[in-house]
Amino acid sequence: MAIEYAKLTSKGQVTIPNLVRKMLRLHKDSLIAFRITRDGIVIVPARMVEEKTPYTKEEWAKIEDLASMKGKTCKSGKSAKKYLDSL
Repeated sequence: MAIEYAKLTSKGQVTIPNLVRKMLRLHKDSLIAFRITRDGIVIVPARMVEEKTPYTKEEWAKIEDLASMKGKTCKSGKSAKKYLDSL
């Protein structure tokens, strides 16, 4: 098998050689994974798999409500703990 070369840019980017893209069936917006081994780096096609959320709809709604809240200031650690326990 032939060796293909590519140059690293100042931004850390590399253009994957055309022969390699064809062999791996990569196209625009393809996701690739890099595995570091003792012998070098292995590049493989990858795909995203959506994970199911471990939260119920009600729990997720509460999380979204909490995330949208403005910060709260507590005067002591005890009052902060009490507030966190109430959530």
